[in-house]
Amino acid sequence: MDTVKRPRPTPGHVAWADSEIGVIIHLDVQTFEPTYDFRQQWGITPSPEVFQPRALDTDQWVAAARSAGATYAVLVAKHCSGFSLWPTQAHAYSVANTSWRQGQGDIVRDFVASCHRQGVRPGLYASASCNAFLNVDNPGVVRSGNREDQASYNAVVEQQLTELWTNYGELFELWFDGGVLPPSKGGPDLPPLLLKLQPGAVVFQGPRGCPLLRWVGNERAEAPYPCWSTTNTLSAADGVAEQLDLGGDPDGTIWAPAESDMPNRDQHKAFQGGWFWRAGEDQHLYSVEHLLERYYLSVGRNSNLLLGMVIDARGLVPDADARHFEAFGKAVRAQFATCLGRSAGHGSRLDLPLAAPGRVDSLVLMEDIAAGERVRRYRIEGETAAGWKTLARGTCIGHKRIERLTPVEVRSLSLHLEESVEPPCIREFAAYGSPA
Repeated sequence: MDTVKRPRPTPGHVAWADSEIGVIIHLDVQTFEPTYDFRQQWGITPSPEVFQPRALDTDQWVAAARSAGATYAVLVAKHCSGFSLWPTQAHAYSVANTSWRQGQGDIVRDFVASCHRQGVRPGLYASASCNAFLNVDNPGVVRSGNREDQASYNAVVEQQLTELWTNYGELFELWFDGGVLPPSKGGPDLPPLLLKLQPGAVVFQGPRGCPLLRWVGNERAEAPYPCWSTTNTLSAADGVAEQLDLGGDPDGTIWAPAESDMPNRDQHKAFQGGWFWRAGEDQHLYSVEHLLERYYLSVGRNSNLLLGMVIDARGLVPDADARHFEAFGKAVRAQFATCLGRSAGHGSRLDLPLAAPGRVDSLVLMEDIAAGERVRRYRIEGETAAGWKTLARGTCIGHKRIERLTPVEVRSLSLHLEESVEPPCIREFAAYGSPA
């Protein structure tokens, strides 16, 4: 009998896995001053007065996200420029020091309210590792090298995160792009603050000791296969260079599933990697077919898909992007419009007789991950007119594994769980396609 104590997800982890698709929303000073490149212009930041999204409508943002099938959204409240989308008391570089809305605007407040109105879970990104306004670069080191300056910056980080984690209610996901400089290297001590103020949130690239998510290793939303939820390897990378060792480990000691992020505009051709808007770049939108393939390579491989959403100088999701998000959501739904049968259960074999023969093109497997990831190897058989045939083999299931097939007519299916570390708990075994 296996007596090894294996990691289990928190309730927040389980809810996050069920969410499957999210968006990450970028709006910053370079949207209004596109010549600005913070790493090429250290010591210089655009005047906050350039920030003038006069038609800003966070309801429109969230509606566009929902049309894509997103059930959670992460707002980049402070990116690497240091400009803050809420009236922070930590420094002067924020919406409070602009003439936009007479200095009374608070985009974080508006965003969270829009999420609540439309049933989308809100999350926030606030980089602790980079702040050009305060002369700080990855991994959160003050460029002067002065210990007093570092301590002052740490205090700013703690104040800003306290504001964000206190003033806007319960948050679903917190993003630390580039990780967090640990106290042992002079950084702020954030886990006690996080666990006190947002204990239910899952944390992307956050400090150890919190309910973690890990980067998938690229910004193409392409999870490796297998992609286990448990791992021994975490990353504080900022996405500039790909990392190939983040597929997880079935015997890993940390539950930290992978989130697969990508811009919705071409990362090689569009402005700042496709994460920010620039006029005249609608032609760089990824096709709906490309986004659909990314869905299979992320959600279909036990990861979540986090799509970039740019906000234009009006303060809106561009019209072309909004149409693409809606078309992508419809394409995903169309792929799984006809379920030919589903089953669930425990044990090493699960049969799925179909009500009538059908042409199957997709199989969906899901474990009950609240009990952990237990399956290590599986085989799926289909009963065809010529007898039983092996349709698919695999290793990791986790929250969800989607097997795509050349359409095959079957009258029955059987899932064989050939290897597991504990009795398998299959939440769903489902077949999709069309009637024969």
